Formats: sequence, structure tokens, C-alpha cells
Amino acid sequence: MARLSELMAVLLKRNIMSRKVINYITLILLMLITGLFWGTWFSLSRSMETFSVAEFIHIGKTIIHNVANPMKVIMPACILLLAISLWQYPGKRSVSFYLGVCSFIFLIVSLIITVGIEVPMDNQIKIWTTETAPLDWEAIRNRWEFFHTIRTFISLTSFAGFTASILFMDSSQKR
Repeated sequence: MARLSELMAVLLKRNIMSRKVINYITLILLMLITGLFWGTWFSLSRSMETFSVAEFIHIGKTIIHNVANPMKVIMPACILLLAISLWQYPGKRSVSFYLGVCSFIFLIVSLIITVGIEVPMDNQIKIWTTETAPLDWEAIRNRWEFFHTIRTFISLTSFAGFTASILFMDSSQKR
């Protein structure tokens, strides 16, 4: 993370990364985060109560394995770039700037839900087997799903806010 921020500082100093490029990369990263949450919610979460304990554990472990490491890079990079985008924002008293600030806040809330609630439950699920799953595994699943749903819609709001922030930026500020 420190190397990434050092690289970003050098690129910004040398004007290699314009505000447009930073906004574009930030938007792509935010889209990846939101898409991951949305895709899981839309395709799996709404029907999780129909899975047996074995199916739930298998699906959970597979998703955790596939998502954990990439998100350790994507989420911090997105937060860093969104912060840089706001720092560079030309019209800091504009409605579009405040949409960007709200987007940043929602992304941080999404991170807090992920790290403070979802990951601890994921760490429990990672060590479960069909035989060792707790008797209240369904309550844990339901709690995970509840917070995943909240996180999904918070990230959608973050994505919408940042997109609007860029789209509605005064044309004199876009350069």
C-alpha cells in the first residue's frame, strides 16, 4: 500500500496521471467492487436460505478463496484514488464535489462492514465442515446476508455518487 501511494505521488508530481485518468481508474475500481457485491447478492444471496449446510459451506469457501486476495488490492487502491480525486477536485464547493465526498464516505462504510462484520464471519466459515458447522449456522448465514445486502446497496450508492460527481462536474472544471 505504501509503494502504491508513493508511485501515485510521483506520477501526480510529474503530471503523468491527469485528473481524468485518476477519475477513470477510480471509476473502474469502484465498478469492480460494486459489481462483485451486486453479482453475489443478485445471483446467490437472495436464495441462500435454500442451500443445505454443505452447499453453503462449499459456495462460501469458493467465493472467499476467489475474492479475498483481489479485494485486498482493489479496495485500498480505490479508496486511495478516490481520495486523490477529491483532493484534486477543482470546485470544492459544488454539489458534484459533495457527491464525490458522499461516495467516499459510502465506500469507507462498505469497507467497515466488510472488515468489521463480513470478514470475521468468512473466517469462521472457512474452517467449517459439514460435521463441524455450528448448530446456529443458519443464523450466521442470515446475519452475513443481512450485512451483505446493506453493503451491496451502500456500494451501489457510492458508485452512483462518484459517477454523478464526474458527469455533473462543471465543464470548465473538467480540464
